[in-house]
This record gives sequence, C-alpha cells and structure tokens, in this order.
Amino acid sequence: MNRTLERIPPQRRLPFAVYAATQLIFLVWWAAFYPGGMSYDSISYVWHVTTGHWMSNHSVAYDVLVWLSIQLTGDLALLTFAQSVAMAATLAYVAVTLRMFGVKGKWIFAAAVACALLPSTGTFVIYVWKDVAYAIGAILAFAATGRLAARRLRGESQVRDKAFRNEIAVLFVGFLFMSIFRNNGLLVALIAVPVLLLTLPKVRRWLLFATVLPAVIGAGLQLVVYPAVGVKTPTKDQVYAMNYADIAVVYGQVPHTFTKADKTLMAKVAPLSHWGGKAANCYNADWAMQKPMNRKLAEKYNDQLVDLWFRVLERTPDRMISARLCRSHIAWSPYPGPVDKMGHTLISPPAVPKNLFGWADWNPDMKESPYRPILKIRPLSYKLNDAAYFVWQASKTAQLQWLLFRGAIWCYAAYAVVLAFSRRNRTWAPVALLAVPLALQLTVVAANPAPLARYMFAPLFLGILCLPLIGAKPRFTKRADPAPAAPAPERASASTDTDPDTDPDPDPEPARVA
Repeated sequence: MNRTLERIPPQRRLPFAVYAATQLIFLVWWAAFYPGGMSYDSISYVWHVTTGHWMSNHSVAYDVLVWLSIQLTGDLALLTFAQSVAMAATLAYVAVTLRMFGVKGKWIFAAAVACALLPSTGTFVIYVWKDVAYAIGAILAFAATGRLAARRLRGESQVRDKAFRNEIAVLFVGFLFMSIFRNNGLLVALIAVPVLLLTLPKVRRWLLFATVLPAVIGAGLQLVVYPAVGVKTPTKDQVYAMNYADIAVVYGQVPHTFTKADKTLMAKVAPLSHWGGKAANCYNADWAMQKPMNRKLAEKYNDQLVDLWFRVLERTPDRMISARLCRSHIAWSPYPGPVDKMGHTLISPPAVPKNLFGWADWNPDMKESPYRPILKIRPLSYKLNDAAYFVWQASKTAQLQWLLFRGAIWCYAAYAVVLAFSRRNRTWAPVALLAVPLALQLTVVAANPAPLARYMFAPLFLGILCLPLIGAKPRFTKRADPAPAAPAPERASASTDTDPDTDPDPDPEPARVA
C-alpha cells in the first residue's frame, strides 16, 4: 500500500485520498439503498421516459440520464452510481482548490469525508433526483471560482495559461449543470455574476462567457429546443401556481383590499372560501392548487390571474413579500415552520411505498408498468440497509434538522468564514467564493413552492467545505513586477487596441505574504 502511494505524485495524493474515501462511503450508501433513493419526482422521471410523456416541467436533461440508465441496464442503479463517482471527483477537485488557500490537507480531507458520511448529504448523492446533478454543478462552480480567486491572490490574474482555461471550462460546466438540471437554475448564474465581476475584475470577459452563456443555453433549451423536438411544455397553472398561492395568502389576510371584480375572477376558478381558507397557507403553494381549485379553468384565466397578481403586489407589497419569504423559509431560516401547515422540513426518506407515492393509485401507465419491479429499494445487503436506515432516521431528529437538513445555517457559516478569511488577508478576492452559495440561497427565496430540504443541499455541501478556511495559512506571493521596458518606437506607440481583461490593475490589492 505504501509503495502504491509513493508512486502517486505528492501534489495528487490529497485529491486521490479524498476521492477514494468519499467514493467508498458513497458506495456504502448506494449498496444499502440500491438502486437509489426515490421520491414522487423520481417516479415522474420514469413515467416520462418509459411512456413517451416527455415533459419539461422537470429537467429534460436529467430525464435523458434516467432514460440512458434504463436503456443500457434496465435499471436506475447505473445513474445513481455515476452520481456517486461524479460527486467524489468533484470533492477531490474542491480539495485542490482549498489547498491553494493554505488549508491543511487533514482539514480538507475531514470536510470532504463529512459531506459523504453525514446521512443527509451522503444519501442525497444516491437519490434519483435532478437536484443531485444540480448540486454537483454548484460545487464545481464554487471550486473553479476559488481557483480564480487564488490566482488573483498570487498576482496571476493576467496569466492565460492552460490551467486558467481549464478553470474557466469547469466554471462553465458548473453553471451549465445548474441551468439545465433545474428549470430556474439559470437564476443562479444571473445572481452570481455581479459578485464575480466585482471580486475578479481582471477576468470579466471570461466570467461572462462562463456564466451568462450557460444561462442562455438553458433558456434556449426550454423555450425553443424542447418544444421543437416534441417535449411538452408545462401548463400555465403549473408555471404560475406560486402566483396563485401568493394571491390566496394576501386574500386570506386582507380580503377587504380585493375589489368585486377581483373576487369575481377568483370565484371562476375556485370558491372564495378556498382562496381565503386552505389555499391561504403561506408555507406550501400546493395547498392552493388542490381541489376545489379547478386547474383547467385556472389555465384558461391565467393571464387575468397574473394581472391580478401584479395588482395585489402594487396594493399590498408588504403582504406579497411576506408570503414569498414565508414560503421560502427553508432558504433563510435555520428552524422549520408549523407541522399542521406543512411548514416543517420536508425530507424524502430513502424508501419507496408500494403505491409509488400515489402514482400507482391514479395512473394506469405506472400501475401496470413493466418497470415497477425496479422502482423499489433492493439493498445489496438487508443488514446494511437496516443499519443505514436506522442512522438516517436518527439523523432526522427534529432538534438536529437545523444542522443536518437545512442549508440556511450553512450559508451563514460560509459567509462568516470567507469574510473573516478575506479580512485577515486584506483582500476582497476570496469573497468570490460566496457568489455561488449566495446565488443559490436567493434563487430559492425568489421562487420556492414548499420547504423541501433538497432545495438547499448544495449550500449545505458548500458550507461544510468552507469551514477549513478558518485555520488556513496562505502563502501567496505576488509575482515580481517586470523591469521597465525600453521606450517603444513612435510607430508602435500609436496602437490603441487594448484588452480590459488583461490591462494592469491601476490599484491592485496587496496580498498578504505569510
């Protein structure tokens, strides 16, 4: 074993150790919950790709991965195994990034192993969920951003070598994953861009390429490509369900602010008793869309209902903002809301009921589906499954959820650690690391249907990975300024073609030299 390690170059031993350890742990979870954890959405993906009902209400890109796994192996295990490999490799990539900031290898290793070992994040990786691919993209973007920040601290912002191009490529892939594996993932890029441009001024053109272009690709796929190839677009009542829920919340609180015309419109799709009653639950938008809400009529009158939403926003902006913040509390609050209104942390267990989360009760395609045998947990070891499920169930203890299943607290931890590191080293460059977790958090605040834990798992990973920066001791040294060049000939000095991404910084921030 020692001889094998000696053959590995010293600079590659840490990422190798991180990959090997996390991959092994992920495989234990994978074997315990083979072929992988599932939820209502997981059954939706299988229904899409096995019955020809391709729809873009979920990620079509992830549906393609589900389809490939089933076509190649007849099962979902290949997909979840590939997710574990991708996440382990991503954590190894992060390990190298953190080492660039002077973090000791043992703390990097501990943080990465914690991500794999914790029941919440460890089992998440082997779920059949588009959110897993989305989280991998977020972590990749975070790591690539860190390398660009470390490059600036070393005084290498103007260097355009192979390593720099690789970092931009990884940043591009990270934002592309977020843009194609979640329908609102392109918001992450748009929110992260200002932070990146401010903290990494020397590479602005490259940053715009790696962030805006993936968002454009994601939007183009949803709006043009998918409809062109026959993928069914979401119905208007699905797209605007949260707007209907906003109206219901405000109506339930201040019904006197609604005009007779407003109420007449609302009554066309559901009784006013529903709008002001059960639908007025600010914690969960699904309640507004349940019967007696007539979803077909809601789609018919959607344009008028959206106009009403804007009128309500104009009349009572405080109530509307409050409704959104209430529904998105999973993004900013460490603590859950009331259980009776489904405000508690919604956590999908790594188990599949016989009715496939209700799909087999109402959908004949899934009730008689030849793929039903693969839509259940078939552990490679039942003893391992019993032990793993016990640990997972214990981790779901209400008093621990703020730490293990709610990403908000980890966002705040990341902000505190990175800002302290930046202040200690007297430079804003490391603040670039916060662009991705901040954008992830604000994206959920902007649009969120319910307090689902999976929406904040990516920030949870990033918060844990930021912790080792507490004890980081960077040894950045600026490159020596080149000797003054001889005066250029008059003919050469006439050139005015400059590149703002490569021009010297007129007032560079000094990096601390340890």
